[in-house]
Amino acid sequence: MPRLTLAGRWTAYALLAAAGLGAGYWLAPRDPAAPVQAAAGALIPERRPDFTLTDLEGVPRSISEWDGRPLMINFWATWCPPCRREIPLLNALRAEYLEQGFEVVGVAVDFRDDVLDYLQRTEVNYPVLIGEEDGMEAARSFGMPGLGFPFTVFTDSRGRIVTLHVGELHREQAEVILGAVQDLEAGRKDLAAAQQWIRDRKPSAAKATS
Repeated sequence: MPRLTLAGRWTAYALLAAAGLGAGYWLAPRDPAAPVQAAAGALIPERRPDFTLTDLEGVPRSISEWDGRPLMINFWATWCPPCRREIPLLNALRAEYLEQGFEVVGVAVDFRDDVLDYLQRTEVNYPVLIGEEDGMEAARSFGMPGLGFPFTVFTDSRGRIVTLHVGELHREQAEVILGAVQDLEAGRKDLAAAQQWIRDRKPSAAKATS
């Protein structure tokens, strides 16, 4: 992923904000000549793809290290306002659901120095992996074009993708999804029923913030 100059990066952010992309979803800085890819119609895999990125200490970590647990895999970036707003909620969800076997894993698709600097000033109580181009590839492996953040992948303990939430996550939405995953884990619903439950009951972003 080519590194923009500081001036170039802030120019890109300003252009994105002026484009009216909405409060819940931001596009990544990119080559202005490159075509924008849409997530609509993207094929989301049935199972969580494996990927390996470095943690905050620079140690390579595979997402498979968390096999056997339901996961919330949150793709974010330091320059993304809705990504930053999500962090307190993700901290809270991790604290509330960890004893039930759930884990949150953050995937920062950003420059490593920027992530480390940001996390010195921001409390995060869950594991964070960092990737630049390899982070983009991890994002694309979930059926996303890798150009928009945040998005959160919810999987069950068998590694099956229950749902993929695009845009800023709100508590009401998270509780519906996590409740469905709990029912799936307990055998009260099968995967199709859990996914239908989420489709029928997950509030929209507008409702969740009203």
